[in-house]
Amino acid sequence: MSRSFNFSAIALATAFATATSAHVHAAEFTFDGAKGADTLVIMQEQGKELSAANLTSDTIAHLKRASEAAQFDASQGGTFELLAPVGADYQRIVVVGLGKQDELDAANIAKLGGNIHAQLEAAKVQQVDVAFSGISGQLANAELAAQFAHGVNLRDHSFDIYKKDEAKPELSYHFSVDDSAKTAAAYTALSHIEQGVFLARDLTSEVASEMTPVDFAKAAKELKKYGVKVTILEPKQMKKLGMGALEGVGRGSEHGARLVVAHYEGSDDAPIALVGKGITFDSGGYSIKTGASIARMKSDMAGAAAVLGTVKAMALSKADVNVVAVMGMAANMVSHTAIAPGDVLRTAEGLSVEVVNTDAEGRLVLSDAMWYAREHYKPEIMIDIATLTGSKVGAVGNRYSAIFSEDEQLVTELTAAGKVVNENVWRLPLGYKDMLKSDIADLKNLGSGGPGATTAASFLQHFAGDTRWVHIDIAGNALASSAKGEVNVGGTGYGVRLLSEWILKNK
Repeated sequence: MSRSFNFSAIALATAFATATSAHVHAAEFTFDGAKGADTLVIMQEQGKELSAANLTSDTIAHLKRASEAAQFDASQGGTFELLAPVGADYQRIVVVGLGKQDELDAANIAKLGGNIHAQLEAAKVQQVDVAFSGISGQLANAELAAQFAHGVNLRDHSFDIYKKDEAKPELSYHFSVDDSAKTAAAYTALSHIEQGVFLARDLTSEVASEMTPVDFAKAAKELKKYGVKVTILEPKQMKKLGMGALEGVGRGSEHGARLVVAHYEGSDDAPIALVGKGITFDSGGYSIKTGASIARMKSDMAGAAAVLGTVKAMALSKADVNVVAVMGMAANMVSHTAIAPGDVLRTAEGLSVEVVNTDAEGRLVLSDAMWYAREHYKPEIMIDIATLTGSKVGAVGNRYSAIFSEDEQLVTELTAAGKVVNENVWRLPLGYKDMLKSDIADLKNLGSGGPGATTAASFLQHFAGDTRWVHIDIAGNALASSAKGEVNVGGTGYGVRLLSEWILKNK
């Protein structure tokens, strides 16, 4: 459940009126100074004296003695709490270490905001004054304060619609900053990104029986109210277009496949196409999955969720960009109508594919979705994002996503964007196309040896054409089993902040 913050004190009461998700929890969040809360949060840069404008000399002295006793050195992320401080009306004071000034950036401060929020929530705090005036680093005070608040709200969001109602403290945050108007404006911009993240998280966290391709299409249609054009193709329409790969993967499920397109046309430029893998549940098909991992396969549509969330973020931001999300949606199930190992599917590209393993289905749905994006929108750039391979997890784990491209500029830009938002990417090579040769078709959907993440990316490269193209494998990044920084347990919305940051800074 996410906190929607009311900027009433600075004439921004409607900041979230059109941007909230279904699981929003209201709270007050102002940037116009202390309000006499029960808790005070003080930021301390490493190597600098502890100070706070609204504290008496006796309270400052008490804090300094306590910090020395706690051996607090203000290293980044470190905290200490003082209960019932001398000479202050606060019940507790929390001192937060910021580390060295030149190390303080957007990524670190957002992560810090998330962790501090979790600490305060666990302490059942209700009202918080945050002393942020005078703090600066790689960004100005307004940007840093907004990023801290961004981290707070991202961490607060949780998917809990199936839990019995539990009392959750409503935290009010009141920031003292150098410039309240600039801080509010900076946070409002970030709040639009949050709403895209929350959408992606909720779609990813939803159980498979309630998030079929049909349900996902309905969720996409909700974006029409933000000026997004939404198009849905059903199996008969896909067959008519020759999209045999996407249609084939969905053939074994009750509802069949869908192609979902969400187009935000904020400029007349050639569009950026974001293509997302949308397997709403992946049983593996006849190459069925075994073991506990199958319970997490509701998240195999996280790529589609990420690109839809990005379009929502761009629409709410009223960004001067042209972005289209193309999402291949299907449930990969076992039934008498499902494709079988050894079958051959024909893609809209005209290439035939031997299905040697029905659990390598993500590249099949992406192949037709990529073709559709190219043929119908003539994009300047195409980026696909998918929970594609276990091999990626073996290569770079879940602290990075894997990026594949021959476009050096795009790799550089996306890598930089990832560092800003704590969604880091690591480049892996393309190649091994010879491993995809089939005896009876143009390609087979699984490599004969070679690195699995690379052969999967190389399969997709056949469908990029001459378009500037990047593939991002987010296997292992879509669900979080524990909370950390600005990410709570459940769907992470991974990719929304990465793509939004890249689009807004480079396009």
